[in-house]
Amino acid sequence: MSPVAVAFVGYAVAFAGTLGTSLLAEVALVWLSPGEAPERVLDSLAALLAGGFAASATLLAVALIATRPPRGRGLRLEGGPALGRVVPVMAVGVLALGQGLDSLAALLGLEAGGALETIRRALAGAPPAMLGLAVGGIGVLAGCCEEVFFRGFMQTRLRERWPPARAILAAALCFGILHLDRVHSTLAFLLGLYLGWVAERSGSTVPAMACHVVNNTVSIVLAGLAGGVSGFWANLLLLGGSTAVFLSVLARIRALVPAPTSGVGGCSGFG
Repeated sequence: MSPVAVAFVGYAVAFAGTLGTSLLAEVALVWLSPGEAPERVLDSLAALLAGGFAASATLLAVALIATRPPRGRGLRLEGGPALGRVVPVMAVGVLALGQGLDSLAALLGLEAGGALETIRRALAGAPPAMLGLAVGGIGVLAGCCEEVFFRGFMQTRLRERWPPARAILAAALCFGILHLDRVHSTLAFLLGLYLGWVAERSGSTVPAMACHVVNNTVSIVLAGLAGGVSGFWANLLLLGGSTAVFLSVLARIRALVPAPTSGVGGCSGFG
């Protein structure tokens, strides 16, 4: 089976698996909460964590099973030239991009009634223990597992046959679709483009993992402690500032990390 076929078969398996395991986790949570309205349970932080843990485990399992040893090299988990001093710059970039996209969505009134609003409502006012679990489960675990799958497994396989831009675009599109919400999927797709570029530029999945974890963690902590930013002028100011920072970060990364001169090797699974 060609590397491209491996990537998309793996995605199909992971997509079905995440839906199935997340549904089972939520059904189990409802069953373990007698007397509670199912709608209330499914909108809770506990349900968000249960579904997130199940989906993350599924993505990681598919990536590991579908990649032949040595998996560290096959998933590009070894250190690349961007590690060290450049990773903090990349992390600033993902924070700027994330805030800019959040502010743009707020200005356009796109978040109301969607998945992002449900997530923020579940996190708002969460006790410290639950917020800590959210940071560990959604911030760290989900961030790492999603990057291992989409940038480590999928983008690496696609790069064995496709040029960088096409591989980054396809992996980011699949990443967005997995979120199953019009607005959330669009924002995830745009973040995925940046994370894919970071992985391609650095030659490693590790910087993308670090960026994803930082973005998720900061978003969770801010949502839990302060909620979202409201007000037209506040979001407009944040959008402008975030855009300026993001463009500066792109220029800085280009200056610090030379563009790769060769394709990506890989170890494909599924035969």
